[in-house]
Amino acid sequence: MSVMDDELKIFEAEGAPPLPTAASAGLIEHEGASIWYATYGNGPAVILLHGGLGNSGNWGYQVPALIESGRQVVVIDSRGHGRSTRDTQPYEYALMATDVLAIMDHLELAKAALVGWSDGACTALILADQHPDRVSGVFFFACNMDPSGTKEFVATPVIDRCFSRHSKDYRALSATPDQFDAFVQDVSRMMATEPNYTASDLARIKVPVAVVLGERDEFIKPEHADYLARNIPDAELILLPDVSHFAPLQRPEHFNREVLGFLDRLG
Repeated sequence: MSVMDDELKIFEAEGAPPLPTAASAGLIEHEGASIWYATYGNGPAVILLHGGLGNSGNWGYQVPALIESGRQVVVIDSRGHGRSTRDTQPYEYALMATDVLAIMDHLELAKAALVGWSDGACTALILADQHPDRVSGVFFFACNMDPSGTKEFVATPVIDRCFSRHSKDYRALSATPDQFDAFVQDVSRMMATEPNYTASDLARIKVPVAVVLGERDEFIKPEHADYLARNIPDAELILLPDVSHFAPLQRPEHFNREVLGFLDRLG
């Protein structure tokens, strides 16, 4: 059955579908935090990195499709998000990129493709820049690489519904369930000031990249996606019709088709 949740009413009420039973799951200690991960399926590795304020459960529509395609899927709760903890260090995308690398080392993954959504895409591209030998490609969805790429924030019912679900999930999953407001402030501070990649920084990225944006994205300027695709060598630009910043939840079949097409092109 085709899923359509453009207004995120299903997501607010129920969340994404539950993740399947994991092949392995656990926490690793890294840089003052306990980072949660889970793995599913077998085959070439693909790591899913969720957006800011969310958690791995937001990939409930994607994990089964990737397993079915014959891939090993790894999901990670970013530090301070979901089941992962944090210490007093400020949130930084570069720090979260080292968390992903630590999970890869723990799982003995020499190389993986990365699918990043919003903050997760920032983390993915930084990891690809700093450790290109470990990354086979980046599906870079709904993200900026410098603060000028974001639109002025305007609250909408869709954003409010997503925020409501994130709040419920945080309180259900976090080791610090009463600290949601401080968590939002700290993550928002990172979003407002990072990352700060220049055109010359983007030009040194050597892994395959798809720059992907919903045509109704609430946060990212479309001209910024164009800029990224022009400045990252050989990057492709994919525009998703009829969806916004929340395409993996709004039209998962369409989103999954683009992800699988990109992964297939990596070989």
